[in-house]
Amino acid sequence: MTLKGKKLLLGITGGVAAYKAAQLARLLVKEGADVRAVLTEAATRFVTPVTLQALTGQTVWTNLWDPRVPDNMGHIELSRDRELIVVAPASADFLAKLAAGLADDLLSTLCLARRCPLMVAPAMNVEMWENGATQRNLHTLRGDGVQVVGPAPGDQACGEVGMGRLAEPEEIVVEIEALDQPKLLAGKRVLVTAGPTVEPIDPVRAITNSSSGRMGYAVARAAREAGARVTLISGPTALEAPAGVERVAVTTAEQMFDAVKRAVSGCDVFFSVAAVSDYRVKNRAAQKIKKGVAAPVLELTENPDILAWVASQKNAPFCVGFAAESEKLAEHARAKREKKGVPLIAANLAHQALGAETNEIVLFDERGEHRLGRASKLDLARRLVAHVAGALAGEKRARAKA
Repeated sequence: MTLKGKKLLLGITGGVAAYKAAQLARLLVKEGADVRAVLTEAATRFVTPVTLQALTGQTVWTNLWDPRVPDNMGHIELSRDRELIVVAPASADFLAKLAAGLADDLLSTLCLARRCPLMVAPAMNVEMWENGATQRNLHTLRGDGVQVVGPAPGDQACGEVGMGRLAEPEEIVVEIEALDQPKLLAGKRVLVTAGPTVEPIDPVRAITNSSSGRMGYAVARAAREAGARVTLISGPTALEAPAGVERVAVTTAEQMFDAVKRAVSGCDVFFSVAAVSDYRVKNRAAQKIKKGVAAPVLELTENPDILAWVASQKNAPFCVGFAAESEKLAEHARAKREKKGVPLIAANLAHQALGAETNEIVLFDERGEHRLGRASKLDLARRLVAHVAGALAGEKRARAKA
């Protein structure tokens, strides 16, 4: 757990979305964080201090003048041991206070007197969100180094529809975790393929590869955490796109190939993680094939080799291929790297990874083998991204010497 032992201050302001703060507190504690909650007076109209105390296991603070704090300086003492302040939800009023440097209650004073980073997750009516004053305040806050998460579009409690919904607690947790990751790919553009492709036999049947998409999605998340701008081209999966990642949904290998060709220009790194079907059905039936005496004969034709095509392009990005093998891992991975003409192959034994939350990966490049060990797919993705960042830095140094 990347949040284990991390000391957070969770600020809650007034708004219907405050009920989600309770879920956020629960998730943070579950991840191992030490959570101290501070509520504005308006927030107590929506969620009680008792609820947050039960969820965090700590005293909840609401009053700037609380005499229980040494020297009656809660605005100083309550944040000094914290590593991050997260305000969720952050109302339009509270964002305006922060932007103007106002401090008229405990939470706003804590934010002004802080020594740690500040993250805000706005939540408000769509008209309030789109108001020029709110947008100016956000511009000021971002310029001051405040991390802004969300909001999201959708139905609102007031009955209107639009931007202004609080980011989901799970997304906020992801953004908190991302703050601690080194920005090794800052300024880079990364393209990732993930999941299976599905090749139709007829309108209701298809052939495919086994793939949950978890590894590819983990790579996309890790690259985004490392500061990259990430596009994820995904076959059918049940997964949500990582926060801040642009997802392009495809079904067949040809659709994935077309999407890659449109997106690859200007990319610095290409992670080919998808389990692309090697073949598609050439004699696809226009109507459902009825069960009969004789089984239908499928004529297969080879699908395009997406990774090899990208690697062969002029000014190709740094290409990372994935090899899921059933035997002879090193032998087959090295052969694939040579055949595809790519600098790096990440290989694993398929039976150890399919559908699992963990994996064990070995990297193969011109310097030999690099074992990443067994870990969660996200941890492995972060280690892979670090390895790629090191390789890119090595290439840059080599060009500078040339």
